[in-house]
Amino acid sequence: MIVVAGEALIDLVPSPQDTSPSVEGPGEAPAVDGRLPALLPRRGGGPYNTAVALGRLGSPAAFCSRISTDSFGEALLQGLHSGGVDTSLVQRGTEPTTLAVADISPDGSAGYGFYADGTADRLFTLPPALPAAARALSLGTCSLVLEPGASAYESLLRREARRGVFTALDPNIRPGLIPDPDAYRARFRSWLPDVALLKLSEEDALWLAGPGAASGGTWEAVTAAAKEWLDAGPAAIVLTRGGDGLTVLTRGGGELTVPGERVTVVDTIGAGDTVNAALLHRLDAHDALSYAAVTALGDDDWRDILRFAARAAAVTCSRAGAEPPFATELAA
Repeated sequence: MIVVAGEALIDLVPSPQDTSPSVEGPGEAPAVDGRLPALLPRRGGGPYNTAVALGRLGSPAAFCSRISTDSFGEALLQGLHSGGVDTSLVQRGTEPTTLAVADISPDGSAGYGFYADGTADRLFTLPPALPAAARALSLGTCSLVLEPGASAYESLLRREARRGVFTALDPNIRPGLIPDPDAYRARFRSWLPDVALLKLSEEDALWLAGPGAASGGTWEAVTAAAKEWLDAGPAAIVLTRGGDGLTVLTRGGGELTVPGERVTVVDTIGAGDTVNAALLHRLDAHDALSYAAVTALGDDDWRDILRFAARAAAVTCSRAGAEPPFATELAA
C-alpha cells in the first residue's frame, strides 16, 4: 500500500465556456469582455490528486488527512471512494474545506489564491500508526506549510522514514502561503535526510535554491542545487520541465532526461500530482519502493519510469482540472 498524506481542498476553476453577466463590484477588475468568470468547483489538493491518481492506476493507495464534514468534504471523500482509495486514515472535522481559486494562463498553467484560515485540513494530527501494509509514504504541497498541521505531517515523515518506509516528497511550492521563504528553505533542507525520492518542478527547484539561483533561471543552477540536495539524503531527484520532459538525477551521479509527450494543453492542474503517482506506481512495478532498490536502478529502468510518468501527465493536461488517467488509458 502507498499512503499519501496531505491536504484535500476544492479548486475553483474558471469555466472555459462562461456566459455569466457582468457583476463586478467596486474595486473589482472585470474580465476583458466586462464579465467575471464563473468558477467551477473541482476536487483538488496535491496529495489528494496523487492519491486519486494512484487509485486510478491500480495501485493500492490510502489517504491520510483531515477532511471537513461540510458538503465539499463529503464530495472529496466520495471522490476517494470512487477512485478505490482507502480512507481509514482520514480524520474529520466540522471546520470548512480549504478553497483554492485558480487563475489559468493562456498557456494552460495555473496560479492559485488560497482561502485556508481555520479550515479542517490544517488541524491534522499525527496518527498513532500507519497500516502494516504501508510500503511507501508520499507528502507535499500546502500541508507542509500551514500550521499546526505542517508539524504533524513533518513528524509523520520522520517517523515513517526511520521505520524503513519508502518516502517521497513533492514540495509543490505556493509562494503566497510562505511568509518567511528563508525559514521554509531551511526546513525543506532539514527533511532531506528522511526523503528517499524528491520530485519537484524546475521552477520550484529554482525557488528553493534561493534568490540568486532564481534570478539566473538556468538549468545549470537547478542541477547544481539538486546535486547538493542529493548529498543530504535522497536516492534520486526527478525534475519536471513542462514540455521539455522529465529529468532524473541520482545519488550515484547519473542523469537521464526523457522528452515530454506532445498534447493540446487544456490546463496543467494536477499534472505534477499525476507525475508523483505515476513515479510511485512504476517504481513499484520495478520492485523499487526502497532506498536500496532506487539506487540500483539503471538507465533503462529510469527511462521506462519517466516515460510512463510523462504519458500520464500528458493525459491530465489534455482535460480540464485534475483528472488523472486510468490504467487503461496508458496501456497502449
